[in-house]
Amino acid sequence: MGGLDGRVAIVTGGGRGIGRGISLGLAADGADVVVNYRRDRDAAERTVADIRALGREALAVGASVDSLEDCRRLVAETVDHFGHVDILVSNGAIASRGQSVADSDPEEFERVVRTHAFGAWYLCHEVVPHLRTRPRGDIVVISSVATLSMGANGAPYNMGKAALEALAYTLAKEERDHGIHVNVVAPGLVDTDMGQRLAKAVTGVADIHDLDAGMPFGRVCRPEDVADVVRFFCSPAASYLTGEKINVHGGGQEWRAVAKGDTGQ
Repeated sequence: MGGLDGRVAIVTGGGRGIGRGISLGLAADGADVVVNYRRDRDAAERTVADIRALGREALAVGASVDSLEDCRRLVAETVDHFGHVDILVSNGAIASRGQSVADSDPEEFERVVRTHAFGAWYLCHEVVPHLRTRPRGDIVVISSVATLSMGANGAPYNMGKAALEALAYTLAKEERDHGIHVNVVAPGLVDTDMGQRLAKAVTGVADIHDLDAGMPFGRVCRPEDVADVVRFFCSPAASYLTGEKINVHGGGQEWRAVAKGDTGQ
């Protein structure tokens, strides 16, 4: 796609899974990238090395997005190293345990919602003043198609992602006059470590690719599929878009039903 030369991006959870795909995709388009991680420094450093192999500069920064102090430091280290920041991709996420509201641990609820909703708010609070100084700013939040159905036994995750989307739509209105674009990308089931665990827990399959035949276009969604939409939103081709959401689920994934031998037809 290109068009990101001279721009600097922060990608939270940028060392693994969807975040790694986004980090590499933005670098391929010309951006320098700050790869945020919470615990897996080795994965973040491998992603940094792969970005540098593409000819772009990269930096790994450890920070937990549910901490305002950590978010403040993440943005400060980005600006100290690169001089500015142009793009924030709020991707850092955790899953809930798939229990009913009555059976859920309140501490789990708070942890999941804080990561998705508070974390994105903290990041935006810290980065927006910097984006206002740039010719163009972009914020892309990674939500989930879970907000389309609000399925049972997922209240912490559903609520966290719903709040994340509410933040994005509000911020898009607030910051449009400052040249900042705010958009939402919502994947379905994706071939990541988290996706593998989810597919096994829900369907019992040993390998997520056991679901390929019943998925749209004959395969499970890949991190690169999600990254390509993020790249589009940050590109010159999306210069007149803000407050929009794209669901990356192949037009609808019925993988829970397919895994049980029911095509849903």
